[in-house]
Amino acid sequence: MTIILETQRLLLRHFVVSDLDNLFSFYSDPEVIKYIPDAPRTYEETKEELEWFMNGHPRFPELGLWATIYKETEQFIGRCGLLPWTIDEQNEVEVAFALSKAYWGQGLATEAAHALVEYGFGQLQLSRLICLIDHDNQASIKVATKIRMTFEKEGEDDKGPFLVYAMNK
Repeated sequence: MTIILETQRLLLRHFVVSDLDNLFSFYSDPEVIKYIPDAPRTYEETKEELEWFMNGHPRFPELGLWATIYKETEQFIGRCGLLPWTIDEQNEVEVAFALSKAYWGQGLATEAAHALVEYGFGQLQLSRLICLIDHDNQASIKVATKIRMTFEKEGEDDKGPFLVYAMNK
């Protein structure tokens, strides 16, 4: 298993085949996927996503969604990572984070997001990072502002409207 990042309480690593049931269970919670418009809805879709990200993003292997493990219990608790997007004809990298409901409100998403920012700017030498957030997702807006992102603009794509929060190196 390739570990990408480690924080005080979390490990972020490449997905492995044995994560499939945990990932499907994660995506089966309607509250967890409420603000993830492209979340897999079936076991087969979840398997496809897991395989897509097992070695990083296919076009940008240094990016991707990574299994997020709570170190104290070694439990799979979500998926976080850095995702490439093109928005208004500009290449962007999103700080993405989503955790199981049992781990909400403990500062873990902020911990993961902060580590992703450090990794993106430090290790990957990115010059800018964004968060794409549903208008109603107050928890993610709080995380974005805690990691010092600021609201930049509203956007919309085929999945619906979103807010762009951004920061430069």
